[in-house]
Amino acid sequence: MSEQPSLIQQFIDYLGAERHFSPHTARCYAADLQQFCGYLCELGTKAGDGPREEPGDNGKPQAGQRLPLPDVSDAGLDRRLLKTDTETVRLFMSQLRDRNYCKSTVARKLATLRSFYKFLVRRGHTPSNPVAPIRTPKQEKRLPKSLEFAEIEQLLSNCDTTTLLGARDRAILETLYSTGIRVSELVALDIADVDLSNNVVRIRGKGKKERVIPIGPGAVRAVIHYLDLRRNRPQSPQANLQALFINKHGQRLSTRSVRRKLDKYLLEAGLDLSVSPHTLRHSFATHMLRQGADLRSVQEMLGHQSLSTTQIYTHVTGTAVKESYDKSHPRA
Repeated sequence: MSEQPSLIQQFIDYLGAERHFSPHTARCYAADLQQFCGYLCELGTKAGDGPREEPGDNGKPQAGQRLPLPDVSDAGLDRRLLKTDTETVRLFMSQLRDRNYCKSTVARKLATLRSFYKFLVRRGHTPSNPVAPIRTPKQEKRLPKSLEFAEIEQLLSNCDTTTLLGARDRAILETLYSTGIRVSELVALDIADVDLSNNVVRIRGKGKKERVIPIGPGAVRAVIHYLDLRRNRPQSPQANLQALFINKHGQRLSTRSVRRKLDKYLLEAGLDLSVSPHTLRHSFATHMLRQGADLRSVQEMLGHQSLSTTQIYTHVTGTAVKESYDKSHPRA
């Protein structure tokens, strides 16, 4: 009989098979849990379970010092995970803060632990969730960055649409801004997902949830032009004929490739190089709300599960309105 997978492996398998999380998201959860296991091992060695490294000054961890990352398949870790109590989790959070982790990172790691122990309770591995009594640390509100419409136009105008790759890049940027989809959703698009006659796109989002959203006429024209040039170019036998956006070898583009292409056009346009494909998603939402779009409609187009996630863009538009008032009103 084969050995049962570790608790962490069971959880990661559950995230993929039942929650339909992407492999990238599952790896992030695994890394957080591995770090927590490192902390538990550190506690164990301090309790006399084995040799330990010297701590920083006054017995405290040094800023920036990383926790050890053990092998999560170690059966002894399962016992430590099941013995974990609320105070241990609080001490782990405290150590992360001592090591200068930002609040959002600490909150994410706490959320990972909360989900993990919730899974263990549901599967009958432990009677209670030690993370349940711990409140998520209050986050600083960070408004999403967006480009102004003139900057969007400037960015798009730098694509040489007389070439196949230039036309593809223009279609990519137009689609990102026109639909507000995530770059992972963009590269997953097949040609069959884009209904160019009805100006809609079928998106397979997080958790394999599908949604159908509009795509603007400018993006439609860009996609049609790109596909026309692509059809007139001989295709290699290995080419992916289903994928919408492909590289020069005929294979589906990666998210990293899209980022590199965007960096190239940002540099040529003289725009902020910290702009990412996600900034175009923020720009889409911000501009839609500024022009009076309904918040629920924007939520649906973005694929947000919670309306509160979309509501952050109302702060962005509110800031813009206030700035406009301050500049324009004679008694402001």
